[in-house]
Amino acid sequence: MNTLIADLCILEPQEASHAHEMFKVLSDPAIYEFENEAPPSQDWLAERFKRLEARQSPDGGEQWLNWVVRLASEELAGYVQATVFENGLCYIAYELSSKYWRQGLGRSAVTAVLRELASSYRVDKVLAVLKAQNFRSHALLCNLGFAPAPGEVIALVNPEADEVVMLKLLIRTENLT
Repeated sequence: MNTLIADLCILEPQEASHAHEMFKVLSDPAIYEFENEAPPSQDWLAERFKRLEARQSPDGGEQWLNWVVRLASEELAGYVQATVFENGLCYIAYELSSKYWRQGLGRSAVTAVLRELASSYRVDKVLAVLKAQNFRSHALLCNLGFAPAPGEVIALVNPEADEVVMLKLLIRTENLT
């Protein structure tokens, strides 16, 4: 897994050693306005990050790609994660501390990950599933070129009634490095 250089940040492969800093980031109550909840403890988060360091599901059918978002100040601001399937399909998710919302950081970080997915992981379809009321995430995804997924894709995902599925098609590129 590569470290990614984006316009406004660096994305480092997530490791258990990031748990202390990330626990602070993920304890921001504002980021749970629409779903999920903060991790119960720093130890729990470190254990989760340790499991994710395998970078793949136990059956090997999924690649688990997780990056932390590091600012020039050295502070961690959030994460971007991708679950990649063998058929070129990928799910993407992200979370940033609320103090970094609406500053272009999400766009910068997710763009770098999308570029990496197309060039190094042969991804050509990226899905994001989000709560319909999550206007911030919806705006970011639209800004990145995601659109509402067609019915046949939505049927595969089987979202909850209050969720929407967004799709972005990527052009696979050859990584020359």
